[in-house]
Amino acid sequence: MKFSIIASQSNAYQFAVTLDGAHSGVEKIPTLTQAMHLTLDELKSAVSKTSGAITGNLVAPISPEIELWGAGVTYLRSRDARKEESGVPDVYQRVYEADRPELFFKSNAVRARGTNSPVGIRYDSDASVPEPEVAIYINRYREIIGYSICNDMTARTIEGENPLYLSQAKIYNGSTAIGPDITPAWLAPIPAEMKIKARILRGTSIAWEAETSLAALNRTLEDLITYLFRCQDFPHGVILSTGTGIVPPLDISLAAGDVVEIDVAGIGKLTNPVEVIPEGR
Repeated sequence: MKFSIIASQSNAYQFAVTLDGAHSGVEKIPTLTQAMHLTLDELKSAVSKTSGAITGNLVAPISPEIELWGAGVTYLRSRDARKEESGVPDVYQRVYEADRPELFFKSNAVRARGTNSPVGIRYDSDASVPEPEVAIYINRYREIIGYSICNDMTARTIEGENPLYLSQAKIYNGSTAIGPDITPAWLAPIPAEMKIKARILRGTSIAWEAETSLAALNRTLEDLITYLFRCQDFPHGVILSTGTGIVPPLDISLAAGDVVEIDVAGIGKLTNPVEVIPEGR
């Protein structure tokens, strides 16, 4: 069983339970936002009562009221990659070792893309890379209710030039892909068993591939959640992308027409073609 967001022909977005490819509505939970208002136990009970089949297209599992945040430098590989590409590498060493994690706003529903929809690379960045991550869905009560896959796209040239350009490197149209759906927390494997594999397809060739595991995360999910909610209210819950342990080497950069595939064991597979985001779009 998965949780999905289905877009009807009239562009209405509906929360659904998906089983064996068939989508069903849920009584009293028309949207993801309403699902995030429930406790974990309430949600588990509610989704057992479906209200009939619904049809439409699978879209990014995010709603207009819910923010998507990111965590940075949470893996050793991420620390090393940031140090390689940056003119001020000590910043990344310090945050990797610090008690306080790097947390930043990443995306909203407008900028996020679902599986099979194009992710973007900025026209003004010479190098851009995918960052494959596990995303956690946290309800208003600070409970993890589900897991998904996030591609935290990064304009490597811009962030490498100056860490203060992080928001420009991370937040733009098509800078985030999430999906394909949400695996309920009670059906997901334990984090240590979530193996993450990623590759860039270029034509009929594999331009790059690598793998890691959520077990290599330098911080606990509970620690990240605690810091995220410090001095913040998320009345509709929040999505947190937990950081990447897979970063392509400096000689790899995305190009228009590439396809990024991210597979997380027990969660699913996120696939996105790549396009250039021009000025003014």
